[in-house]
Amino acid sequence: MNAAKLMRDGLWDNNVVFAQLLAMCPTMAVTTSGTNGLGMGLATTAVLIVSNILVASIRHAVSAQVRIPVFVVLIATLVTLVDLVLNAWLHELYKVLGLFIALIVVNCAILGRAEAFAVRNTVAASAIDGLAMGLGFTFALTVIGLIREILGSATVFAQASALLGSHFAFLEMKIGAWNGALLMILPPGGFAVLGFMLAGKRAWELKRRQTAQATESHCSVPGPASA
Repeated sequence: MNAAKLMRDGLWDNNVVFAQLLAMCPTMAVTTSGTNGLGMGLATTAVLIVSNILVASIRHAVSAQVRIPVFVVLIATLVTLVDLVLNAWLHELYKVLGLFIALIVVNCAILGRAEAFAVRNTVAASAIDGLAMGLGFTFALTVIGLIREILGSATVFAQASALLGSHFAFLEMKIGAWNGALLMILPPGGFAVLGFMLAGKRAWELKRRQTAQATESHCSVPGPASA
């Protein structure tokens, strides 16, 4: 499987949130702003990449009977390291994400990629798969967070400099004098945004398939027989 196909799967076709509907707990809980979604997505991406690499590296040395417990221990160790790093260098983001950092351990996407892909493929392919799935997850969380933030708080990447560092201050923006609708940053708003985005994705993919089928049918129609 080539790198381009892996990236497309992770970013769109097999996206953790928009296609597989996994990791709904952090998706709904931390996406009250684009900043929170970006931070959680990047932390999860780091765990996905390293866990895939480690699983692919030891896949021949671990028997099938104990591989799930071994994978869980590896993932839990990586999440603990990420938790400590965020607490040490990005403490404001750590305080916002809180318990959901530790819950990366039980994120179905991470163990799922280890079991479905990394254990059956090379280290290089597994690293690309982890990167693609992580970036797809980050993209989903960030977009959902931005939509909820804009509608609920009338801001864009609020507190990005405080949570992610001063270099991200350029992302912060206030949209007019409107204060937003509180409902959008509450759980019902999260489900509503996700539902509309899933519907939009399905409709767009259906339209693309219909267009492709119509084009193929048109091209396959034989022209008039020559005299």
